[in-house]
Parts: sequence; structure tokens; C-alpha cells
Amino acid sequence: MTAVDARPPETADGAASSVLYTYDLAPTKKEGRRWGAYNVFTLWANDVHSLGNYAFAIGLFALGLNVWGILAAFALASVLLFLLLTLSGFMGHKTGVPFPVMSRIAFGIKGAKIPAAVRGIVAIAWFGIQTYLASAVLSALLIAMFPGLRALDADSLLGQSTLDWITFLALWVLQLVIVSYGMQMIRRYMAFAAPTTLITMCALAVWMFVRADASISLSIDEPLIGGEMWLQILQAAALWVVIYGTFVLNFCDFTRSAKSRGSIVRGNVIGIPLNMLFFAVIVVVLSGAQFKLDGHVITSPTDIVRTLPNMALLATASLALIALTVAVNLLANFVAPIYALIDLFPRRLNFRRAGVVSAVLGLVILPWNLYDSPIVVNYFLGGLGALLGPLFGVIMADYWLLRKSQVNVPDLYTEDPRGEYHYRCGFNPRAVAAFVPSAAVAVVVALVPFFHAVAGFSWFVGAFLGAVLYALIADRTTQIRDVDGESIAVAAE
Repeated sequence: MTAVDARPPETADGAASSVLYTYDLAPTKKEGRRWGAYNVFTLWANDVHSLGNYAFAIGLFALGLNVWGILAAFALASVLLFLLLTLSGFMGHKTGVPFPVMSRIAFGIKGAKIPAAVRGIVAIAWFGIQTYLASAVLSALLIAMFPGLRALDADSLLGQSTLDWITFLALWVLQLVIVSYGMQMIRRYMAFAAPTTLITMCALAVWMFVRADASISLSIDEPLIGGEMWLQILQAAALWVVIYGTFVLNFCDFTRSAKSRGSIVRGNVIGIPLNMLFFAVIVVVLSGAQFKLDGHVITSPTDIVRTLPNMALLATASLALIALTVAVNLLANFVAPIYALIDLFPRRLNFRRAGVVSAVLGLVILPWNLYDSPIVVNYFLGGLGALLGPLFGVIMADYWLLRKSQVNVPDLYTEDPRGEYHYRCGFNPRAVAAFVPSAAVAVVVALVPFFHAVAGFSWFVGAFLGAVLYALIADRTTQIRDVDGESIAVAAE
């Protein structure tokens, strides 16, 4: 049975709708779920150590935070993320449904397309951008290994040289092949990439530490102090949470296959607080060691990789960074739009076909042009990102405060007006009413220059307002039933 030809099963309110129920959107059976604590840990072991995250964290050193300030910022952020992601993960484990279906609980069977579409658009754009960044590393490696390839790097077609097109399409196809085999293959790739990433980054930090005579600079020459330092620590912690604003929404896409709540907690403990502090230590070693050596602050680990003394080490480190970027892309930017597209076109798309559509969209937007445009990155993607906080606030308030984790899973798949999530013509007007004003405030805080000093807190502002508004206006008169989805569930991957 596939997503396109699956026959909807019977629910308490009649047959499940073919518009709402497909094999890929169906809940997963509790028995046979394969994601244990190690698999959850590998999500974070890969995603935390992305090139973009290193650039962000190293930038804190350049801004004037000292080593202890950087460690404090990541300690605070990791505690917040552990709490948020554990709550989100529990939702996926209990219901067994992906994010577009999870959104139906609060927004209604039709209104759920709003959060799914926002999450999917952000992910598709960043999928293309991350693929481009990985291809740039691969192009640099190939030129270093085979200098004759410089001839292919001298022309330009739609903003890319011939060599750049070759490396981009090679990594584009690689990711598409991995996704075509479903979540099980993604899980296996994560298990391979995680230790490779951790060993490579640790070895790079040790090498830099030895080069700097086993000591590092604790800060730049004029570090931040006093209140200015603490404000930067709080903003850094907030921005780190914002980076994961996408993941806290659709973490259920992965935990719907988790074996138990305990596996989520254990995987998150190792993968978030411990792994993020390990990440922060690597950042301060790389930044501090390079600053001690020549008084310059690096912008990315690739700056150090290019200085490796022989070709074998250069190739090994570069390939590890590429494998890492692919892993991050699969996790954060490929799975989410796949489920969103299946939800939008359930009769035409399954997991594999939606993966192809998502990848094609990530190609045709010419992501290198997006990445090189501050207006697009800061305003378009920044504005969409600001919407994620209010969505999170509304969904979490509905699930944990209003329903107290009680969900009628079969009713998530019925169009019957008697269904619990039909609301008004498939939309929950109270959820929309809470989302719209909180989203407007979050976008203003994120983008209007007057609020630049607090722009980093836009996600929290939106999430708090969305949760509070929804808690105040939510309908508490409707009877809430807790019904599992085992009767309509499919095998977990």
C-alpha cells in the first residue's frame, strides 16, 4: 500500500477521508517503532554541528563575547531547547502522526495547511541554500586536488560556474536518492554521519589547540563587559533557539517512530545539553586558537580546513563537512516539505514523489542567488521564520494546556462535521485569531529596524503571545476524547 493508492480505513465517524488519510500521513503503530535513544541523539549530533551553526557561534567571539560568555549562552539555550523539544517529541510519540497532521489538532483539518505551508516554504529555501554551501566546499576540494579544473570554474551560467553546477547537482541527486528510500534510510544515514562528524570536529579542535601551543585566547582584544555582555549572552541564547524554531515544530516527524518517551528523553539529554556544550567548546577552541596564532577570527571551520598541511587530511575533513551538511539538510530541510506537499496533494504524491518535487523546487529557486541577497535572507526568510514562534505557541497551548495531551487520533482523518477537529468548515477560528496578531507582532519585532535591539527575541515574543491569546479564547465547552490511532495505523519505518 502506498500514499497514493491506500484505501482509507473506517473510523468512529465513518470512513477516513482520502484527502486527509494516506499511507505516509497515517499514524504509526506503536509496536515496531525503531527510533531509539541513539537515533534521537544522532539528529542533534548532526544538526548542531552544521556549518551555519559554526558560523553563527564563531561570530559571537568576533562580536566580543569571551569564552565563558559563549559557554553560558549555549548552556542557557540548551536547557530551553531540551524542554521545548522534549514536549514536542512527546506529541509525536503519543499520536504517531507527522507535523501536518499534528497541526490539525489546533488549527482544524483544513486550517492545518497554514502551519504546514509556512514550515515547508522555509525548509525548501534552506534546502537549496545548504546544498549550495556544501557544493562550494566540494568545488574547493576538487580544485585543490585537481588544479586543472579551474578552467571549469571560470564561466558563469545563472550565477554558477560549470564546476559549481556539477558539484551542486551531484549533492542534489545524492540527497534525493537517500530520501527516495524513506525515513529508514535517513535514520541509517544519520547513524553513519553522526560519529564521523563528532570525530572530525574534535580532531580539528585538537589540531588547532596543539598548533597554538596548548593555549587559546579567551577573547578578542576588546571584549564586551558588564550589561552589554549579558545582553549579548541572552540574545545569543535566544537566537540559538530561533535557529531551531523549525525543528521544535516538526520534531514529531521523527519521534512518531520513537520506541518510548524514555528514548526521546535520553536522546535529547545527550544530544542537546551535552552535545551543545561540546559544540561550544569546539567553537571557543577553534576561535581562540586562531586568534592567538594570527589575531584574526575565522568565519567558519572551512577556513581552518583549508590550512590543513596535506591533501589527505584536507580531503578527509572536507568530505566530513560535506557529509555533515547533507545530514543537516535531510533532517531540517527535506523531511518537513515532503510531508507538507503530501498533505497538500495527497492523491498525487507519496514520500518519494514529494521528495522529488521538493528537491526540484529547491533547485529552480537558484538558492545561491537567495543566499547572496541580504534582502531575501533577512526579510523574506526572516519574516517567515518569525511566524514559527506563534505557530508553536498556539499548537503547544492547545495540546498541553487545553487538551492536556488527550487526542482523538482517528478524527484527525475524517471530514465528517461531527469530527472533533472539523471546527468551522475545517478551520479553528480561535486558533487563527490567536495566530494572526501574535504573528504580526513577531514579524514587526524581527524586521522593523526600531526593534533591532530585541529582534533576536521575536520567536519568544510570538510564541508567548500565541500561547497566551489562544489560552484566553480557546473553546473549553467541547468534549475532548482520548482515542489512539492503532485501528488506522501503519507500520513505522
